[in-house]
Amino acid sequence: MFIKISLHFTDVKFKIFNFGHLKNMKKLILILTVGTLLGSCGGGNDKRSKVKLDGSSTIYPISEAVAEEFQEENEEVNVTIGVSGTGGGFKKFIRKEIDITGASRPINKLEDADANTQGVSYIELPVAYDGLAIVVNPQNTWVNKITVAELKKLWEPASQGKITKWNQIRPEWPNEKINLYGPATESGTFDYFTEAIVGESKASRGDYTASEDDNVLVQGISTDKYGLGYFGLAYYEENQDKLKLVPVDDENESNGAGAIAASQESVLNGTYQPLSRPLFIYVNTESANQPAVDKFVKYFITSASELVPETGFIPLKQETYDLVMKRYQDRKTGSLFLEVSTVGIKLDEVLKSVE
Repeated sequence: MFIKISLHFTDVKFKIFNFGHLKNMKKLILILTVGTLLGSCGGGNDKRSKVKLDGSSTIYPISEAVAEEFQEENEEVNVTIGVSGTGGGFKKFIRKEIDITGASRPINKLEDADANTQGVSYIELPVAYDGLAIVVNPQNTWVNKITVAELKKLWEPASQGKITKWNQIRPEWPNEKINLYGPATESGTFDYFTEAIVGESKASRGDYTASEDDNVLVQGISTDKYGLGYFGLAYYEENQDKLKLVPVDDENESNGAGAIAASQESVLNGTYQPLSRPLFIYVNTESANQPAVDKFVKYFITSASELVPETGFIPLKQETYDLVMKRYQDRKTGSLFLEVSTVGIKLDEVLKSVE
């Protein structure tokens, strides 16, 4: 069950929208009660060490699951998590407002330059895989697969105001208006999809229903017979009774013949292309020297193989997590992907190449 609650304590906004990992409702009530008390007194009586996270709504369920388990074992640490989207998280991270940001795509060149200007050194850590699911309404009987070329025709900027009906994609499809749904422009999912499908990050038509909240997109498509949209595979799996998954054909025989449906298996074995991607956390190097942050990051990496599947995402190989831990312990700063796209990337090969 997904619930969205916003709690406003002066100028701080906390968002909690997935309580699948809370043990019971009593725990939820306790968390909200404590949060309210801390908000009313400014949190001044809380002497616990603090770890501050923000960033991608996609990676939020993983961070939330890790934070919950970590705090059960480390009651002296208070972990707070915000959801500002990948782009919004990087802005807070560069302003040094948070210790860690979650990202559904790598940091880009402009963000990296801003971080350097602000004196922010960071460690880039892949933590999971995800696939982007292409979905339609269950009443859609005509779309049983789609090609990358057709998705590009639907979503590229030149299509705005021109490609508006289903039969403009395939003549046998109905002469009805297409209603498109997708992440907002601050989303890392938006960035990755446009790069993988259109060929340029952030290149997209603008006449679609956009939201940072994937649950809004699910609701829209599930009630719109002529809707089509995309978001993370985990959100499809949480709502597959309301949606129809569309297999994607990248027309590249080396990735497997024909259209491939998004699944944990097809993402992990590399056949679901080009819509499989790594997910990241970025750690401020100065923050990593704080005992509480350091302990949390190490816990995140070591517990990911167990907790990531529970949130619907795909864990990395253990060998890859070992390489990620080494990267963190060695304090390898900067991004591996400023010049290299993550589309079709094999993380273990990339990480080994920079050992």
